[in-house]
Amino acid sequence: MKDLIVSPGMKGCYVNRELSWLQFNSRVLEEAEDTANPLCERLNFVSIFQSNLDEFYMVRVGMLMDTLHLTATDDKTGMTSAEQTAAVLEQTRQLLSEKDRICKSLMVELKDQGVELCSFDRLSDKQQSFLEKYFTTNVLPLLSPQIIGRKQPFPFLRNKAIYAVAILKTKSGGERMGIVPCGEGVLRRLVSLPGDGRHFVLVEDLIASFLPKIFTHYKVDGTVLIRLVRSADIHMDEASSEMSDMLAEEYRKSMEKLIRRRKRLQPVKLEYQGKLSDTVRDALCSCLGLSRRHLFASRAALDLSFMGALRDILRDRMELFYPRRVPQNSPNVDALRPVAEQVRERDLMLTYPYESVRPLLRLLQEAGQDPDVVSIKMTLYRVAHNSKIVEALVDAAENGKEVVALVELRARFDEENNIGWSRVLEQAGCRVIYGLDGLKVHSKLLLITRMRNDQVEYITQVGTGNYNEDTVRLYTDYALITADPELGGEAARVFNALSMGEVVEDSRHLMVAPACLRDKVVALIDREIELARGGEEAYLGFKLNGLTDKLIIDKFIEASQAGVKIDLVVRGVCCLVGGVPGLTEHITMHSIVGRYLEHARIYIFGLGERKRVYISSADFMTRNTTRRVEVAAPVQNPALRSHLEKMFADQLQDTAKGRIQRPDGVYVRRSGETFNAQEYFCDQAYAGEWALETPESEPPKPAPKPQTVKAAPVAPKAVKKPAVTVKKTRRGLLRRMIGRD
Repeated sequence: MKDLIVSPGMKGCYVNRELSWLQFNSRVLEEAEDTANPLCERLNFVSIFQSNLDEFYMVRVGMLMDTLHLTATDDKTGMTSAEQTAAVLEQTRQLLSEKDRICKSLMVELKDQGVELCSFDRLSDKQQSFLEKYFTTNVLPLLSPQIIGRKQPFPFLRNKAIYAVAILKTKSGGERMGIVPCGEGVLRRLVSLPGDGRHFVLVEDLIASFLPKIFTHYKVDGTVLIRLVRSADIHMDEASSEMSDMLAEEYRKSMEKLIRRRKRLQPVKLEYQGKLSDTVRDALCSCLGLSRRHLFASRAALDLSFMGALRDILRDRMELFYPRRVPQNSPNVDALRPVAEQVRERDLMLTYPYESVRPLLRLLQEAGQDPDVVSIKMTLYRVAHNSKIVEALVDAAENGKEVVALVELRARFDEENNIGWSRVLEQAGCRVIYGLDGLKVHSKLLLITRMRNDQVEYITQVGTGNYNEDTVRLYTDYALITADPELGGEAARVFNALSMGEVVEDSRHLMVAPACLRDKVVALIDREIELARGGEEAYLGFKLNGLTDKLIIDKFIEASQAGVKIDLVVRGVCCLVGGVPGLTEHITMHSIVGRYLEHARIYIFGLGERKRVYISSADFMTRNTTRRVEVAAPVQNPALRSHLEKMFADQLQDTAKGRIQRPDGVYVRRSGETFNAQEYFCDQAYAGEWALETPESEPPKPAPKPQTVKAAPVAPKAVKKPAVTVKKTRRGLLRRMIGRD
């Protein structure tokens, strides 16, 4: 596929954030074209490309259009909102042209497999007659057509819904416009033709073909299908800014009101299929408040979500899909022993999606039944629609445990799901809190507290991904489970601060954003810089989803200039270009887009005995480092640390799904013998090769010594809390976050 041109958004070794994201989505589109992927998986990638692009326009382009009147510029490239918008629209046009070409090729391959998406005007008379009867009986009664006129104003067009637009000629020679919603959520999208059930027409194609049967008093002089995308850039903090003065139900209702408002925000993109006359184009632009630049012609179907149904038809053709892989039981967890008992012996780590989430579920279920467990505290950012995690918390609360759940209602596009779960948790007797004014709580943190013989014991789980049993099968993530009393004590500080509407300002072992993560990262980078300047070998390695924080980017540039070798694996947005002579020549930038969504965050500082390794919920994006509550945890067990380092090193060698960034900012596939890191990890998990042994040089880790409490056994809230410095966040001063996790 032709490289996406980036130069308009580059300045030195910086890349504009929005154009970098489009680069990432172009890599997703490349997977739809890559014949090394089975056909049905390529159908999935092109569908993901479209949904990604829709969300990008709803969030990022919506924000840019809101700020067109401002003089502020991108802090890395100096581009204004108007310049960024123009560049985004131009590159979107290139990408959509590529998407059309790839979709056409995929439809040809589908036809070779006996599945065809047919065009109505190419069907036989018999097939058209069948569809006419189907339309009259099953479609026409459910339609709500409208003719635009003085008494019928232009209707509200729903976000991402498809409409058929007709140019209507009156008997007197006048011209009017008719609009027909194509039945989103009511009509079946794929209409099957008689025969083997593998030939279809899209319902919007059917409606467009029979517009004369709808507008019977007019001559239909032209038809076009349209699909509108609206901004979703609502100020979620409008609800949270007064949350301290609200009851929980009031806060939920305030959030629901904002979500409803999102559905009516300004249009940002209009795609159309068919011939669009100047008259209709001007009318649509006028009614929708869009310029022509925001209109995009499409030869492919306007909504590619039907690809999933086509894939399902071919489920019996296993060669058209990736080989079946299921998460394996971790060889480091004994299914016959309580998980907590094993964690007290040594730290455990689950590697998703290669290993199963079941040990974590067992840990929660066992905690709910353990008479010594007095509290379970957990942050919930995105959870499954049918969440076993929430079920375990509900059971624990019903068993008399103190359950504290921080439910983030501002998790973009998951707000309604989280609102529902918050009600379920409250009804079960859990204490539900909603985060901080102006700060999303994005950390993945679980704390189980036990009281036994007047002693407090902690089991802490820190992860890189959400507590979501659905996405753990699709996203690569790590979950560290430890009984370390110091980490547990610091996790308790985090929950105590959150409960009081405050943030942790200082911590010894954990990195906790927004107050004590970025500074710790910078300090550790500075350590490597000083060593390199002193002539020693220095190293930094990071695996991230995004890199936009200019302070950290500039620190990477400084480190490279000092001679520090830096490996960065950044899946998505990356505002830094590696390999630029004199600036970033010691930085190698990688990106992996493959079967699983690369979601884990790993931080590696240094070499040899000074090496420190962390897993984290935080990317190096300004929203994560300064506007969210995030947690990074050190991996102290030598075997687990070695496991992480090996996986990181393997990903640097990926030639199948890994791309490497050139000094001009363009990503290209790596050369060499084909090596697919994700498939290799699957093979390792299936073979049980991740059974971790404690190195001979390290004695077995003893069970952590519990913290002694002088007072009699009491609920955790009565236990004297460790001293911690906190500060209150100021309402409304922090900008809202844009984009999803």
